[in-house]
Amino acid sequence: MGCCTSCLAKGDDDNLYRRLLADNERDAISALLEYLENRGEVDFFSDGPLKALSTLVYSDNIDLQRSAALAFAEITEKEVRPVSRDVLEPLLILLQSSDQEVQRAACAALGNLAVNDENKVLIVDMGGLSPLIRQMMCPNIEVQCNAVGCITNLATQDKNKTKIAKSGALIPLTKLAKSPDLRVQRNATGALLNMTHSYENRKELVDAGSVPVLVQLLSSPDPDIQYYCTTALSNIAVDEANRKKLSTTEPKLVSQLVQLMDSPSPRVQCQATLALRNLASDALYQLEIVRAGGLPNLVTLLKSQHEPLVLAAVACIRNISIHPMNEALIIEAGFLEPLVDLVDYTDNPEIQCHAVSSLRNLAASSERNRQALVEAGAVKKCKDMVLTSQESVQSEISACFAILALADDLKDKLLEMGIIDVLIPLTKSPNPEVCGNSAAALANLCSRIDDYSIILKSYAGISDFISSFLDSGNSTFEHIALWTVLQLLESDNAEIKSRIKNDINSGKISLNDLTADDLNGSDEISNLIQQILELIK
Repeated sequence: MGCCTSCLAKGDDDNLYRRLLADNERDAISALLEYLENRGEVDFFSDGPLKALSTLVYSDNIDLQRSAALAFAEITEKEVRPVSRDVLEPLLILLQSSDQEVQRAACAALGNLAVNDENKVLIVDMGGLSPLIRQMMCPNIEVQCNAVGCITNLATQDKNKTKIAKSGALIPLTKLAKSPDLRVQRNATGALLNMTHSYENRKELVDAGSVPVLVQLLSSPDPDIQYYCTTALSNIAVDEANRKKLSTTEPKLVSQLVQLMDSPSPRVQCQATLALRNLASDALYQLEIVRAGGLPNLVTLLKSQHEPLVLAAVACIRNISIHPMNEALIIEAGFLEPLVDLVDYTDNPEIQCHAVSSLRNLAASSERNRQALVEAGAVKKCKDMVLTSQESVQSEISACFAILALADDLKDKLLEMGIIDVLIPLTKSPNPEVCGNSAAALANLCSRIDDYSIILKSYAGISDFISSFLDSGNSTFEHIALWTVLQLLESDNAEIKSRIKNDINSGKISLNDLTADDLNGSDEISNLIQQILELIK
């Protein structure tokens, strides 16, 4: 191995050079050469080889230190496993050398060992951060690259992240993210990304001035750097305070992310879309993404064959659709058909949930939008699949039904479509949200309709739901049941009124032992009971 034999190969000065070496150093060189010749059979982290390497490390001879550092770098490239303090200590000594060749090789060796999770923790515990931070600021590009690469590896370990954030590493990392060397940029932006996985570390990152650099690097031609920066910004945008700061300091952020949704790199597309999704947690960003031309890219991504892209896009449009001013624009942009197609995307319930939630948002405030949903087949598809869906999907669909059932213009249509046939079974779900949403939808469908024929056909199931909800001990469920009873009693249908009265008089629908303290109380349940009692006199 050249890195070690260089200690001995000194040409005409060889004999003089040998005389300058201490006996233990000569012995160490000889032993190390022998170990290297039989490297396939040698454990370099065991006593003999490690002692030989350490002897060279602690030598005052810079050539021997270089040989030791280079040997460590080569050995750790091929053998990465948990190591002891005895292995790391000489490397940390080398890291403090003023010789750039020693620095370069020592950082490389430490970075190799930092691939292992146990080593990551031990390196930081032994004080490895301070010398690595110093080496990051070395003028030598190779040293910078290896030092930052090691920090990047260390930052993937959760136990290290807070320590790195508070070590002073973020400012030099941010500076190196603008390095003219692509490798240094990649390592630095990768390290910054690794620091964005907790609220505390994101705050440290923002305070260190990293955000403008990350935004600036979105226009990098390198897809790896784009990916690291979009992902880091996506994580930063999770926090409300950060979103507010971004809205005032980074006016070009949304337009840059919208452009990256059209990137040739799927993972950049995905992270840019997720960043927009997180930003769209705020109303101002919901509008800005639309103004920046984000809808055409999103509708294209909804039709992608790449599932992570579909998930990112549908999650983003779900947030954007919350704003009432976006509803008509979203429908006009052609989102209804792909959203309806995703309702039965059974391979990924999360995609289904976001699709249904988006449709619910679009239907919330416009008769025109609700009619468009019905015509696009959204309600029928939801009805046909809800009983066999996962609970998370059932929760979203039942919430959508509850919203739709509020609309007087749609109630007759929903009843004709047979939606009541799925709502009644859903009121028996073990999931409280599904139960509550479905019962609320039923209650809404019983209110202010002209034709109660379908309600009468399903009366037995409705009566059972009312009875079970009143017996639940859950004040929310009791309230829904009582409100349903009140709507039926206030209808103009004599048969409905008669059946409800009979169920109350027979005790099937019991108004006793509810959560109201007394019938004269001022709470909503007591008020509902009083109104019901007046109507059945």
